[in-house]
Amino acid sequence: MLVKGIIIKSTGSSYKVLDENNRTIDCCIKGKFRIKEGISTTNPVAVGDNVMVEYDEDTGLGVIAELLDRKNYVLRKSTNLSKGFQIIAANVDRVLLMVSMVYPETPLEFVDRFLATAEAYRIPVSIIINKTDLYDETDREKERHFKAIYSKIGYDCFSLSLREGVDLSFFIELLKDKISLLLGNSGVGKTSLINKLDPTLNLKTGEISEYHKQGRHITTFSEMYPLPFGGFLIDSPGIRGFGVADMEREEVYHFFPEIFKTAAKCKFNNCIHIDEPGCAVIEAVENGDIDYSRYRSYFNIVNDDNRKYR
Repeated sequence: MLVKGIIIKSTGSSYKVLDENNRTIDCCIKGKFRIKEGISTTNPVAVGDNVMVEYDEDTGLGVIAELLDRKNYVLRKSTNLSKGFQIIAANVDRVLLMVSMVYPETPLEFVDRFLATAEAYRIPVSIIINKTDLYDETDREKERHFKAIYSKIGYDCFSLSLREGVDLSFFIELLKDKISLLLGNSGVGKTSLINKLDPTLNLKTGEISEYHKQGRHITTFSEMYPLPFGGFLIDSPGIRGFGVADMEREEVYHFFPEIFKTAAKCKFNNCIHIDEPGCAVIEAVENGDIDYSRYRSYFNIVNDDNRKYR
């Protein structure tokens, strides 16, 4: 029996699929399974993928036989892997990027690399700044500077403390009836946010080490949870680095909105904004119109020879 469903959990070798009849089916993948895009990844399918499943009514088990067309996906090259890329999630309507100024402090380049990836696939991103109850005046200044950088270029930034309470109406409005991805470094509080949104889940968190130290991997595999007010939220494993993939060197600037806008004023049409004469982007960096940290992230991506997977 062939049924259509969506992958709601992946462990790398087995999957859970929610089918059209609201059944959760434990699945493996067909031995000769190939994805249409021909992407060389460590996972052929991912949470959020729509698939066709060969369902055995007698055993209640299934085999994923076909991957249906994706509207987008979030692709990452792990910074500690020499080969292979990972699809974190597919068919995403929105991303919540969770960051913190402390315990752990989220590096700006991590933020920039992810935002460039989201821009490449036209996925809207909202940035959630967590753990504000722990901030001293130096941390608050970092927070103000962070917001100044990213609000200026069009990203919504919201501050909160999950320990002190959170306005759930904000998240209901943002996430209702959408498939959303929650992403961030290990230990920033992603799973804690999901528990706030649906306390019945009671997901395991590493509260002490997660909150006060560098953070450890509590969420091991990506999993999609239905939200009580409608829609789904994908909880992804915490990651400490985000390697950009699927970008040609000459097109990276397209995915930095302020650089793309300024590039129209460059002297040469093929300027890649590194050392060309008459470069309006470099001039804007020198004048402070483009934040130096953003330009540094752009520069590092352009000079990363391990970006591509095709």
